[in-house]
Amino acid sequence: MRISHFHLNAAALTCLALLCGAAQANEDTAFEANRLWLNAGFYSAHFDTDKGLRNANPGLGLEYRLNSDWRATAGRFTNSDSAHSSYVGAYYQPWTVSGLKLGVVAGAFNGYPKAFDGGWFPAVLPVATLEQGHWGLNVALVPPLKDRLYGAVSFQLKYRFKD
Repeated sequence: MRISHFHLNAAALTCLALLCGAAQANEDTAFEANRLWLNAGFYSAHFDTDKGLRNANPGLGLEYRLNSDWRATAGRFTNSDSAHSSYVGAYYQPWTVSGLKLGVVAGAFNGYPKAFDGGWFPAVLPVATLEQGHWGLNVALVPPLKDRLYGAVSFQLKYRFKD
């Protein structure tokens, strides 16, 4: 039985909703707009600059702060191979050094033609986050995966509408 991309995207968004619901039950709080961040995709500084990869990766994503260490995230963007990708995951950043939150983001991605035939695959990436007022920046290290994925330092600018 082949599972469609629609069903996988629906499953990913359902997982994100469950994560948010679990966090609300855990902290006994309702949805708070000041915990929600919006991003417009990524900028990827690739290690292999001679491969003709796309550095600007526009898209739309959401990130929701569950508590001081955990965040849920999901989105869709145009990847470095100029194909459409979706992602769902969670940030775990238990350390703070000089205002910089450090940890990992773990989740699943799809849409990379050379990786798993464009299907979903898991990833765990080291990440650092800086936030000030309405603006934030996530910086992740994407290691290369043979000839399937190209390594990069990925920058994700984000905006929060409400303090």
